[in-house]
Amino acid sequence: MASVRRGRADPVAGPGNTRARYRRILRFSAYYLAIIWFFELALPRIGLVKISEATRTKRMRRFAQRFHALAVELGGLMIKVGQFMSSRLDVLPPEITAELEGLQDEVPPVPFPAIRALAEAELGAPLERLFASFDEVPIAAASLGQAHRARLLPADAADTGLDTVVVKVQRPGIDKIVEVDLAALRKVGGWLSHVRIVSKRADMPALVEEFAQTSLEEIDYLKEAANSERFAADFEHDERVEAPLVAWERCTRRVLTLEDVTAIKITDAQGLAAAGIAPAEVAPVFASVMFDQMFINGFFHADPHPGNIFVTPVTDGSSEHPWKLTFIDFGMMGEVPTSTRAGLRKLLIAAAGRDGKGLVRAISDVGVLISGADTAELERAMTQLFARFGGLGFAELKEVDPREFRDFAVEFGDVVRSLPFQLPENFLLIIRAMSLVSGVCSSLDEKFNLWDSVEPYAAQLLRDERGNIIADVGKQALDAATTALRLPGRVDSLLTQIEDGSIRVSTPRLERQMVLLQRTGARALSMGVAGVLLLAGAIIRADDSVLGNVLMIACVLPFVHGLWVGRRGP
Repeated sequence: MASVRRGRADPVAGPGNTRARYRRILRFSAYYLAIIWFFELALPRIGLVKISEATRTKRMRRFAQRFHALAVELGGLMIKVGQFMSSRLDVLPPEITAELEGLQDEVPPVPFPAIRALAEAELGAPLERLFASFDEVPIAAASLGQAHRARLLPADAADTGLDTVVVKVQRPGIDKIVEVDLAALRKVGGWLSHVRIVSKRADMPALVEEFAQTSLEEIDYLKEAANSERFAADFEHDERVEAPLVAWERCTRRVLTLEDVTAIKITDAQGLAAAGIAPAEVAPVFASVMFDQMFINGFFHADPHPGNIFVTPVTDGSSEHPWKLTFIDFGMMGEVPTSTRAGLRKLLIAAAGRDGKGLVRAISDVGVLISGADTAELERAMTQLFARFGGLGFAELKEVDPREFRDFAVEFGDVVRSLPFQLPENFLLIIRAMSLVSGVCSSLDEKFNLWDSVEPYAAQLLRDERGNIIADVGKQALDAATTALRLPGRVDSLLTQIEDGSIRVSTPRLERQMVLLQRTGARALSMGVAGVLLLAGAIIRADDSVLGNVLMIACVLPFVHGLWVGRRGP
């Protein structure tokens, strides 16, 4: 959760503005959908593809900047949408992801009377009867809720072993705003599913539902409390890690009360130095703990930015380790299920063998490949990309020029965005977490090498999966042998049919039907384009009368073309 930022009140925070909020999101989306259609579909069809390509970077950057401003103004889920979009490297171009990467979850705090009213309604009693003290000024505020420091009553403190706590309270009306935002996003996702340039790269309705599930879990504070306890249980016997205790008696779906574990922010170099802790010593421990979560526990903190990680000095001599890493904010957690591990194992086998078809099968197993994908193109692309670094060991990778890694990242991003597949949520959360870990570790120690932490976990994963890998290789060999044994019989059968004249090819009638079909399709396309232009112009005209009028006038050309094609005979 971000630190408090003073400013004007959120103009759309109240439920009374939800209808206007819904329309505004749709107007913004419709405007830029029309822009995308005009430049990415219409212009290339009439031979003006160079204009589209020359203006693409500027248009994408302008869209990202305006969405950034809209998200900050609206708050609610729009900030989450921007953060979500910034991680979709598999779908969106870098001009958008780079602009939205810095979008912060910072909004002005809700006035305390409204927070008090919601907390008392949820907990069923006045705050004075529930807490010994409750600070009115929040210590952190975000788009979905804000946190206040408080102290438990003496009796509760004795029962729980806690004294100072942090009470996280949802923003009043946020559940209604989330509902409205998700309704608008589902509508936009439906629109995008009919835009071929988008639909061939991503299943937009599925992406919206993926985002909706994550968002709904974030506003369920009982879920976050359970995540905190599960995380703490995973590291119960690890002296390097700590998590806050939960005061369950003061928790509901909209109020969360946790132990106050505030300590030294992990990137606070001065604070660490004052406590006698070397930042360079923190980096490898942090990386190691995060990899433990991903590759051993299978349950990991997916938002490990500096505001969610503290370094807590241990001064009571209870631990051999002089400090601990204390994690907070467990609203966004990721899991690596068994099925995903199996898919990753197959990816390792295929990558090591430069097997393009094997790569496609593996990514299909983990839900990456969109239905109807051109597997031949995907096989060629994946084989080419993995061949560059697939045969190098970790020690050799350390010696590779960093510029080559950057070139690989650019090339890989271009290929991913040009092909019809997307990364599942689990992969996205892993990528997000890894990116944050790398950034934090680099800020702690500019000489930090992430490979030093990756290598032992990769080696352990291979050792653990060695038996399964042998079984997979054996199965692939058996499949290949079976196919080889059946092949002569199938070839002989095909040759027999050709000799007997059983296989015939006749084309004249088919060609006439194809001509009719092409003309019908051309007519339908022209009429569809005319309708889209007319509708887009009517929608945009409210915000941009010039562009709206141009689009409405332009619909005449495809309409006339459709009539002319329809009058032509077979």
